[in-house]
Amino acid sequence: MKLSRRNMLISAGLATAGVMPFVRAQNHEGHDMSKMPAMEVPPEKVIASSTPVRHGKVRTLNGWTLPYRMNNGVKEFHLVAEEIEHEFAPGSKAVCWGYNGSTPGPTIEATEGDRVRIYVTNRLKESTSMHWHGLILPNGMDGVGGLTQPHIKPGETYAYEFTLHQHGTHMYHPHADEMTQIALGMMGLFIIHPKAGEGIAIDRDYAFILHNFALHPGTRRPDPAVLQDFDLWTFNSKTYPAIDPMVARTGDRVRIRIGNLSMWNHPIHLHGTQFQVTGSDGGRWPRSQWRSEVTEIVGVGQMRDIEFTAVPGDWAFHCHMSHHTMGPMGHDIPNTIGVNQDGLEEKVRAMLPGYMAMGENGMGEHQSHTDSGHMPGPPNTLAMMAGKGPFGNIEMGGMFTTVKVRDDLAKDDYSDPGWYQHPTGTIARRVSSDPSFGNPVRRKI
Repeated sequence: MKLSRRNMLISAGLATAGVMPFVRAQNHEGHDMSKMPAMEVPPEKVIASSTPVRHGKVRTLNGWTLPYRMNNGVKEFHLVAEEIEHEFAPGSKAVCWGYNGSTPGPTIEATEGDRVRIYVTNRLKESTSMHWHGLILPNGMDGVGGLTQPHIKPGETYAYEFTLHQHGTHMYHPHADEMTQIALGMMGLFIIHPKAGEGIAIDRDYAFILHNFALHPGTRRPDPAVLQDFDLWTFNSKTYPAIDPMVARTGDRVRIRIGNLSMWNHPIHLHGTQFQVTGSDGGRWPRSQWRSEVTEIVGVGQMRDIEFTAVPGDWAFHCHMSHHTMGPMGHDIPNTIGVNQDGLEEKVRAMLPGYMAMGENGMGEHQSHTDSGHMPGPPNTLAMMAGKGPFGNIEMGGMFTTVKVRDDLAKDDYSDPGWYQHPTGTIARRVSSDPSFGNPVRRKI
């Protein structure tokens, strides 16, 4: 029989003939379902593994890999949807929703051809479901509440079971009250490794999800009603400088897998090298489809894999939407650039003690004021700019981190090597402090 997507799905359905599309560990609408074929779920089957795994084959930024156990040839995973306390960066914590104690939830890693069974327990106070974003599977396993399955009610556990017919970088997230549940942090990575191995070996493999949160100043719960003007732009629910650096040895082949479950598209830019865009939700592309870039737009709901050969240095890696590399900012406020603010502070402080006028000559001074404590923000609120480098304030936040490449790292060393030691004569240097230096050509208007 010729193998087509349709035939493959039919075959997958036949392969699960003995397994109902959803296995719930409780009775359904007052009926005893436990005696129906393949519906029995012994209690020990829904006990989550108690040993967290820091990383599998893929290093999830600020995250971890979900352990599994083998049960008669099937890889069993267990996800728990629950309310959690999450720290975006030191100084800002929020009550979020996630899986197994974290947002994003743990990364699921498996291999093309594996049979997987994934238990999802709902410890929220509202119903949920689980969608396996981009996976080819039977319709009843697709996880759209009300359409392809009943909703998972509070306290219930459902089982999803299917065979992995593809490889690549994928995601999981609810398809129930999405605006709330995803906005509060319910998401995770699902990475499927090729059964035949990689055509070109990968030395270091990183992954993260782009997301955004509206955590208003002084609050402790993200606001799901915000659609565009977000306070926090994140890599794996962290903002700079709390985002892990990506570490590599000189000459390593590095892959970075990027998923986007935010409400915006993100042009992701890497300094210091041209990378190749090599894959998406559809897996690693044929080499004839690879293309060289330095910035790649990752659209909402998309995945992108980029690969490059590591060269020495501390290279910036960030979204190129400028306001996405900042922490919380005020919106809809007057533009103060070039505005004489003499005497303004005294007048405003009469009503708002502690007010400080700022922004007449730009906002770069913001970090110095907040770092020094002269301009504290509201409780539980991050500064707009943060992070220090070897030469001073980096004046970044949000979707920003570094790729740190060194000659002398051990093969399996992922620890932060500190700041790069530049060879003599390779750092930009000051040659004058006179604003009238030289005789540059100017356009006359």
